[in-house]
Parts: sequence; C-alpha cells; structure tokens
Amino acid sequence: MTDADKIPEHATDDYRAPDYDRAEKQIDSEIDPGVRAVVVASLVMLLLLSLALPHTGAVNGFDVLSGNGAAVADAIALPSRIYVWLVLVFAVVMSVLALVTRIWALAWIALAGSGVASVFGMLSIWSRQTLPADSVGSGPGIGLILGWILVVALTFHWLKAVWNKTTAQLDAQERRRAASVEAEQSNRWDGPILGRPTDYER
Repeated sequence: MTDADKIPEHATDDYRAPDYDRAEKQIDSEIDPGVRAVVVASLVMLLLLSLALPHTGAVNGFDVLSGNGAAVADAIALPSRIYVWLVLVFAVVMSVLALVTRIWALAWIALAGSGVASVFGMLSIWSRQTLPADSVGSGPGIGLILGWILVVALTFHWLKAVWNKTTAQLDAQERRRAASVEAEQSNRWDGPILGRPTDYER
C-alpha cells in the first residue's frame, strides 16, 4: 500500500501534506506589496505630474522628452534627457506593470531603473546649477527637483517590497527543507512491523 492509498478519499486539503513546491514557485514568481502598492501608485502619479512642471526655466519634462525647440533653446544637457526617459520607462511604466501583474522580475526591473534614474536626477540638478556664465540656460526647476525626490522615494519603496519578497522566499525554502528532512526521517524509520529497525529482530 502506497502513501497515497493511506489517504482517505474524503480527506480534505488540510489532511494532505502541503505542496511546498507549488507554494515556493508561487512565491518565486509573484510579489505582494500590500498597502505599499497604494504608496507606489501615488508616487507614480506624482511623477507624471512632475513631468508637466517646469524642468528648467519654461521647459517642462515633456519638452525634454520630445527634445523640441524650447528644450534646445534652454541648452538641455544629456543627463536631463536620460533622466526623464528613465523616469518614464522604469519609474512609471515598469512600476505600473509590476503593480498590475505583481511579477517579481518586473518589480526588480522597476527597482533597478528607478535607482539609476535617481542618480541621473541628481546629475541633472547638478548640471543645471553649474552652467557656464555665458549660457542661456536656466537653473533647476520645481519639476526636476520634485521629480528627483519622488523617484528616490519610489526606489526606497520598491527596495522594501523586493526585500520582503526575498525574506518570504527564504522562509518558503526553509519550510521545504524542513519538510524534506521530516519525510526522509519518516521513511528511514518505516518498518514492516512496528516501524523501527529493531523490530526486525523480534
């Protein structure tokens, strides 16, 4: 008689051994941001709003994205262009995808992209503060400064979500390891009479 035959046909799921493989795979592929999802969604909305605010002078973030005449006239530097694209692609689009699908890999991509955007946001502010004396460009605008603060906050929240995910993975692996050890010990002491090796001599 196999172990499966020992389980009654009317047995509930609680009677059966937990499926650690399926649980671990689910934990490996999904995230559960919980209440943090509301914070992340709010930060994403505010980031979109920051792109509509002045990036520098009268040039807003969408002008920098398109590289139109106003951006060229205000001598927008390369760090600013890279920053706004990173914000749009990773901090906004990838964050929304990660929240909707709850796929762990997308959360990692959103975290990494937001982290890089934080660095380029700082470089953008610095580049607007160190313009040559004869430059026609303006200093950093409220949209640039606010957007940089928001993307730093978004990076922090994605880091916490990914870290909590990693902790859950480690817990699932530990439960699976303990279940494997328990099953191995149960099979080792399973004898034909009383279930112990000494019973063979009786």
